[in-house]
This record gives sequence, C-alpha cells and structure tokens, in this order.
Amino acid sequence: MAVVRVRQHVNPLANKYKIPANPLEWEKVYAQPNQPLHLDIGCARGRFLLEMAQIEPNWNFLGLEIREPLVIEANKFASELDLNNLHYLFCNVNNSLTPVLATLPPGILQRVTIQFPDPWFKNRHAKRRVVQPELVAELASYLTEGGVVFVQSDQKFIAVEMCDRFSEHPAFEKTNTEEWLAANPLPVPTEREIGTMKKGEPVYRALFLKR
Repeated sequence: MAVVRVRQHVNPLANKYKIPANPLEWEKVYAQPNQPLHLDIGCARGRFLLEMAQIEPNWNFLGLEIREPLVIEANKFASELDLNNLHYLFCNVNNSLTPVLATLPPGILQRVTIQFPDPWFKNRHAKRRVVQPELVAELASYLTEGGVVFVQSDQKFIAVEMCDRFSEHPAFEKTNTEEWLAANPLPVPTEREIGTMKKGEPVYRALFLKR
C-alpha cells in the first residue's frame, strides 16, 4: 500500500474547514443502510475501520477525517476490498456531524469511537480539540439508547478532558468503575495504540453508555 504523506496537525478553525459537509445518502453509500452504524471520529488513515468492517460485516462503518488526502486513500482501499459496509468522509466533525447524520434513520447509530485525537497541547489551542461540549450534545441526539462511546488517548490530560465532557452530559454514563479500562473492548487496535503499547507507555481508555 502506498503511503500518502500529509500534515499531522490541521487547524479545524481555519477558514477552509468552515463549510459543513452535505448529508449522506445512506442508501447509496451502503449496500444494507439499515445495519447498525459504527462512527469513528478522526479515523486518520482508516486502517482500524478497514479491519473492523471485515470482522463485522453485519455492521456499517463510517470514518470522519479532516485531512482529505487520507480520506481519498482510505476509500480507495475499501473499494479495492469491495467493502460495501465501509465509507470514509472528508469533513470537520465539529461543524458537520449534524449535517452528515441528519438523514440517518433512528436507532442506527449504535457505536462511536474517538481514538488518540490531536491533543493540541497549548491551552490557547483548546478550542481546536475535537471533543467539545457541542459535539457531545450532538452525539447524545443521534446515538441510540444503549449505544456506546469508546474514547482513548496516550495523553492523560486529553483522556481526562474527554471523560469530563461526556460525564457532564446527562445522557452518558461511564461504564468502567475503575478510572481507566485495562484493555480495549474492541477486537482491533489502532496503529497509534499498537505503537504506544510497544513502547511500554500507558493508554487511557474509557467506555460510555447512552442512557
């Protein structure tokens, strides 16, 4: 597989990312549009979803990514593998989540993952972080009752911030009684997760349930 070289950091507040994405035509994107949907926010190169879509053919998978070259590459790989339950979309999730999900049938969105988002270390860049209260509220509107949100990061302060944002919303309940999950509840690790664990560094994980 050829590797597309792109910038690691993209400012979601830049003018070029202010135009929201259009609603998806679900029946054109997926062969079985009424299957449960797994939404991966910030899917990067999409390798995680590429494996998940093959392991769970009875689910549909949607990856959202702000770096367009990665989306083009990922959809190419999905097409080559003839995966009709997988799609990647170029968008800024912080202004596109509602437009993208606007036509989604009720009860379809059942799982959301937000894995190793850009930490934007400086406090003055905190508004660039993907998990904002507005995003949590939107997810609460579209995620079905009993659906789950899985978050993880190799930066503890980001994991804590993500957990605080979801815990503050009345629709979400943290399922793990310990501070962090010891293991990933999903069958596929991300590339970043594999690299972090190989270095012997911690990964901070949590799972939330939609009440």
